[in-house]
Amino acid sequence: MPPHRLAALVAPFTLFSAGLPVGGAEPPGDFFSTVRIDDAPTHSAPRSDGDLWPSAWGPDDALYAANGDGAGFSRIPGATDIVVSRITGGPDNLQGMSLASGDQVGSIWSGDKYNRKPTGMVCVGGVLYLAVQDLAKDFNDAPASSISRSDDLGKTWTWDKSAPMFKDYVFTTIFFLDYGKNAENAPDGFVYAYGLDNNWRDSFSDVVPDPTSLYLARVPRAAVQNRAAWEFFAGLLSTGEPRWSGDIADRRPVLSTEERVYPKTHIDTYRPNMSLLSQGSVVYNKPLRRYIYSSWTEYTLELFESPTPWGPWKHFHRKDFGLYSWLPEKFGGYGATIPSKFISADGRTMYMQDNTFVGGIKNYRFSLRKLRVEPWKPSRPENKPDPRYNIARKGAGAVPVAKSFGTGRSGLLNDGNDLASEDDWDREDKPLSWWGYTWPHRYTMDTVAFTAGEVRNEGGWFRETPRVQVRRNGEWLDVRNQSVSPAYPGARPEDPYQRYVFRFQPEEGDGVRILGAPGGTETFTTVAELEVYYAG
Repeated sequence: MPPHRLAALVAPFTLFSAGLPVGGAEPPGDFFSTVRIDDAPTHSAPRSDGDLWPSAWGPDDALYAANGDGAGFSRIPGATDIVVSRITGGPDNLQGMSLASGDQVGSIWSGDKYNRKPTGMVCVGGVLYLAVQDLAKDFNDAPASSISRSDDLGKTWTWDKSAPMFKDYVFTTIFFLDYGKNAENAPDGFVYAYGLDNNWRDSFSDVVPDPTSLYLARVPRAAVQNRAAWEFFAGLLSTGEPRWSGDIADRRPVLSTEERVYPKTHIDTYRPNMSLLSQGSVVYNKPLRRYIYSSWTEYTLELFESPTPWGPWKHFHRKDFGLYSWLPEKFGGYGATIPSKFISADGRTMYMQDNTFVGGIKNYRFSLRKLRVEPWKPSRPENKPDPRYNIARKGAGAVPVAKSFGTGRSGLLNDGNDLASEDDWDREDKPLSWWGYTWPHRYTMDTVAFTAGEVRNEGGWFRETPRVQVRRNGEWLDVRNQSVSPAYPGARPEDPYQRYVFRFQPEEGDGVRILGAPGGTETFTTVAELEVYYAG
């Protein structure tokens, strides 16, 4: 283990879209050119306490949110399993007040081994609806859920106390589609809701299956608590329009994936092989006319996008924090949501809410990290040959990309200092490492200068000469006629911080990277500087 990384231990906790066969290959999401997610939350609501915080933007401009374990905003004495609060202000001046909790909000249906968790909230016509789930106290199964209603913006709640609306582990993790303030951007008279079966995330169990499919339902606004009025997405008609069925057995996933992160690790004390679909949120980004699903694994944040609520959904970004060495400056979380209230007027800046309270890293409050995107648009390179012009320089729009940034210092790739390095040490026994950039428009390039970083027995080099790829139309393609000087050793180098210059036939693209198999006992690489040129 790298000596500077003896940090906190983080406990564990083939896409296809509607109408495509299971396992059908989908191309990577190409709607966005660049994506940046802050390494850690930068805004928090004072005195907030709890996790999850699914939310809805009310007609009074307040954000209504429900937290799991915790005291909310301390108006409710002591911790409980669910608290509803009213949050005002923007990211820079968040303030909150708790309104209701515990038995005032919902029932527990499945016995003493379960408690209540909020999974989704929506506001339509001034009425709040909250999905409340039975979740096992070991977090490993979710057999039932129901929906509570508030006609006074969160102060009091009503629900059918005789039986849950959803049971038998089917559609029991529910989060509503967020159509903005009081659902003002909704296209019709329905409330849309997404659901997962079995559990809110990986079950860490050989008995309860992991959620690998995301389902969609709709219900008339006036009948949200009437289970008989719910209809489920059942595939596409020949016209391309969605088919809806009142029989839950007819439902078909709008998104399904068997992909796993960290399939093989260098330690055996934490479970690897995380599935990508978990309790999160789907928000309609009106300025960009795009639906965004924010999900997560124990070690990553996962983002999907779609032009419609039912797909086709494409995975467009993964923020990888590493398996178990999180730092105060760099850590992920769970229950990732994107409240519509905090989407900028141009849609390019959003804020993600997620939480964690493990391994010494505490983010157990309503907190936000910035998410910035640039949509892809057709472009032609305008840069002329100039061996002195570094396309990756700061200020040129370059966004560093890597398998993971071990210490969260992505800026080291283009800070001009070739004596300080970043690594992608993350405890995964990974087949590939890469370092590169994406841009919001195309450049012509023919040279990449890679300055390697610190080397240790655990890793810090590529086991073979890395290859250069450029990104075009969302796909990474090998460059043509690649050469490197000096020759790359393909083994632990004698001298660290060596600069290698890769030259190739001029290529157009809005991204570039070097990649190859990492070396060392911990399979990671390091980089001190990565320059990109069109030398001509």
